[in-house]
Amino acid sequence: MPSIFGHTLAAITIGKSYPKKICSWKFFILGILCATLADIDVIAFKLGIPYGNAFGHRGFTHSILFAVILGVSITFIFYGKNFLSKKGLVLISFFTLCAISHDILDAMTNGGLGIGFFIPWDEARYFLPWRPIEVSPIGIRHFSEKAVRIIKNEMIWIGIPCLVYFLIMSVMRRKKYYS
Repeated sequence: MPSIFGHTLAAITIGKSYPKKICSWKFFILGILCATLADIDVIAFKLGIPYGNAFGHRGFTHSILFAVILGVSITFIFYGKNFLSKKGLVLISFFTLCAISHDILDAMTNGGLGIGFFIPWDEARYFLPWRPIEVSPIGIRHFSEKAVRIIKNEMIWIGIPCLVYFLIMSVMRRKKYYS
């Protein structure tokens, strides 16, 4: 998995695609929560659930179904008044995309057993064909030598694409192509 920094940056970048009128601290904090929550499944190790189990690490909480459930739930809980509106659908899409970004980034790492994108319908684990992101071990001490190497790798493979996207969105907004 990428570090929490990589997942956080992905959520913020996705949020920059959305209209400014809905972008608040609450919006971004909840997006970051959605982008990082999938790794709550590490408690499976403490519970004796094997890694390859559907409820093990990178299993159900890394599935598309979980992402949709999370997106709908976060929107309903924190934006209940807008839930059945166009804004509600926009918020559901944001929170769902943030959760799915976690899965995609994990599928781009060079370690682990793969991602259970399609659990419960298919328990197979998948990686993307291109896997440049160095896996961040569970419980890594941030700012250790290994952590610094992982952060540098994420700056290249997550940070640079996010920066390019930010710049493109800034130009588009300035030119009124997108608002």
